[in-house]
Amino acid sequence: MIIILCLGLSVKKFDSIRPYYDQEVHDVLINLSNNRRFLKTLLETDQYRYLKHIPFSRKILSVILKSKVKNINDIKSYQDLFEGVVLDVIDNTINEFSTDGLENLNPNKAYLFISNHRDITLDSALLNLILHQNKLGTTNNAVGNNLLSEKWASDLMRLNKSFIIDRSDKSKKDIYKSLFLASEFIFNSITEKHESIWIAQKQGRSKDGNDFTDPSVLKMIHLNGRKRIPLDEYLNNLNVIPVSISYEKDPNDLTKARELFLTDLNNEYIKEPKEDLISISEGIRGHKGNVSISIGSQLNFSTNSYDDAAKLITDKINELYKIHPTNIAAAIIQGKEIPVNDFSENDLDAAIIYLNERMENIADEIHPYFLDQYSNSLNT
Repeated sequence: MIIILCLGLSVKKFDSIRPYYDQEVHDVLINLSNNRRFLKTLLETDQYRYLKHIPFSRKILSVILKSKVKNINDIKSYQDLFEGVVLDVIDNTINEFSTDGLENLNPNKAYLFISNHRDITLDSALLNLILHQNKLGTTNNAVGNNLLSEKWASDLMRLNKSFIIDRSDKSKKDIYKSLFLASEFIFNSITEKHESIWIAQKQGRSKDGNDFTDPSVLKMIHLNGRKRIPLDEYLNNLNVIPVSISYEKDPNDLTKARELFLTDLNNEYIKEPKEDLISISEGIRGHKGNVSISIGSQLNFSTNSYDDAAKLITDKINELYKIHPTNIAAAIIQGKEIPVNDFSENDLDAAIIYLNERMENIADEIHPYFLDQYSNSLNT
């Protein structure tokens, strides 16, 4: 009885941040189907815009959604549905989707996938599609609560096996407790439940094309064992796998460039309401050209320095990064040094035309920020 009670307490400990359980899925989906704010957001998308001006459009959309989810009663069923959504994204917005490195994974092990971060939702979604299609366990995905200002957004993330890392402006004590809980959840998922984790190598997307691992991410991961287990032993127990994703064309490149420009101009950048949700939508719907995911070998850590461990991860992720014609083309436009590459003259000419056409939509002073996010990837 004592053991059962302890297990129950352990499970409840993570209730505020964990993904939803199977038994919760159907009720959450029905609540989403009735959520006015969620329905309003869906009516703004291309898929359901045709309903927007019809009388009782929200009620009609609610009925449509309930019909789609009526037989979804567990996470696997939801992920099967979500797989179809991701496949549609690939079919409609990606020319060629390639992956390598699956041979580095053992189906009987759980891993901590540490990835570069370019798109809010697709980075982890595309990796999980690959894992799912190859009968490998999908990941619990770390997501900052800054993306979850709307409850429906939180519900969607948690349905898709996301767990929450609280980045709210609170007291130092509260922040420490939140990060400690996330650290415990990561360790428990991998070592006790044998479920893999996906986490970005730093907070927020790379907006300037420079991919690096923030030592503070490793400090958070290690927080649960910092006083008991050396960093190298702790990370080796988590079976760390570096992952690198690269997009030939970033649908959010103009907004990222604008954000960087305004940050430099004003020393800060204040996001508009729902800006992250708009970025999610643009990232999903926008054309991405070719996309590549490379999965590295499990890393072996032999240092107790957060900086050195972060550098090892950074170097491996950068080694895995696949260069696209847009990376070379941006460097050509900027007059930067061009690395040896196998792209044809036609490919590079087409990429230069594409980038120049994109820059017609932004002021001249923002051009360097736009081009840097492509050309800086050559420095990895």
